Parts: sequence; structure tokens; C-alpha cells
Amino acid sequence: MSGTTIRLLQPADHQALAALMVEMQGHYSVPCPPIAEILAGLAALPAGIDILVAVKGEAVLGFASACNLYPGPGLRSGFFLKEIYVGDAARGAGLGRRLMAALAELALERGHRRIDWTADADDAALLRFYDGLGAAAYPKKVFYRLTGDALVDLAKS
Repeated sequence: MSGTTIRLLQPADHQALAALMVEMQGHYSVPCPPIAEILAGLAALPAGIDILVAVKGEAVLGFASACNLYPGPGLRSGFFLKEIYVGDAARGAGLGRRLMAALAELALERGHRRIDWTADADDAALLRFYDGLGAAAYPKKVFYRLTGDALVDLAKS
């Protein structure tokens, strides 16, 4: 997509990214907090989180959010990709691939040796996208999540 740059998130991008996050929540049919809460979260990002944005003019068309991991194989660091999303209006123009390539470049610049992520097993198009990047699925790994009452119960134990 001509005129689109991929770069690290800047405070001036927060409003446009928050709007894209609202779209993303709708796309996935999940609840969305109020925009003020999203903006507060962006303003208070914890250390170790990097968000790359695909920007055209003042519009944020897509983003990739990753956090640092340690240790990995050989006791080296890596990234965990938490989210990649390209807005409906910009989808299909190669921005997802460009975001992943920029994340790979950033990983190497920082000395990371891998990027890990999860994907919905029933989303064939998404799996084709990741396969097309040269990524390898690891079916021997199981994804776990601790949330809600189970999280509270464990914390209190």
C-alpha cells in the first residue's frame, strides 16, 4: 500500500490506534472497553512491549504488538507476538506481511532469535498467511490461559 510506513508506536498515534482497536474488537465479536480506557492503557504500556503501526498520513491501518521473552532456546531472548491486526479497509494489501517483516527486523536488531505466537486453529486463511511467512506450526505445544476465578484462586493459594 503506497505511502504507508511501518514504525514503532508514538504517542501521537494513540487516538488512531485506539479507534482501530475498537474495530478489531468488533471484528472478533468480543467486548470492547470505552475508548478512554483504551487510551489510558496505551499511555501506560508496561516496559518490554513494542507496538509497530502501519501508518498512512494520520491513519493507523494496522498494528502488531509484541513483548520480550526470556529465556528461549540456547538461553536467548525472543518476541511473543500478542496481536497483529490490519483494518478491514486496508486488508489484502500486504500490510500484515509488512508488519511481520518489520517485527522480524526489530527482533534481529535487538538480538532476539525467534518470534512465537498463537493462532486460531479453525481460521484457515490466517494459518495460510502464517505458513506463507515461512513460519512452522508446533502442534506438540499446548496453549494455556489462566484467567477469571482460576487466576484469583491461584493467587490466593
